[in-house]
Amino acid sequence: LYMRAPFQVLVVPFRMIDDHPEYLLMRRGDLGVWQWVAGGGEDVETPLEAARRELEEETGYLQEPRALDSRSAIPVIDVCGSLAYGVERPILMEFAFAVEVAFTAVRISEEHTEVAWLTYEEARSRLNWDSNRTALWETNFRIESSFWGVNDSMSS
Repeated sequence: LYMRAPFQVLVVPFRMIDDHPEYLLMRRGDLGVWQWVAGGGEDVETPLEAARRELEEETGYLQEPRALDSRSAIPVIDVCGSLAYGVERPILMEFAFAVEVAFTAVRISEEHTEVAWLTYEEARSRLNWDSNRTALWETNFRIESSFWGVNDSMSS
């Protein structure tokens, strides 16, 4: 058993096809919505450690995620179904990461019913939450501008 840490992570997996990125979206089995790799921290994990673990659990990928500057504040009740940390902590911080994967086979987790590799526009149109769209935009911007000098202070 683990104790849930009071934060969430998002990981945006992408691959490069002919110098153009494609993004891996997964459809959640419980809600039916498309999203990135996502989950909560466990015990004393840092956001980066949680991102690594969630990436492996949900896809089988072992590549190292890169911290994005994207951060979101989301209601605890939307994630946990209750005020799991009490009324004094009704909001969770969500930290975003991106990871380039070299192979496309995905070991889909039980949380998801299907996966799809999509262009930026296709991925953006399927995403349900603003935080997911923001992480996509930042990842795409960094790929197109070849700029990955992000602020890692919150992720390590």
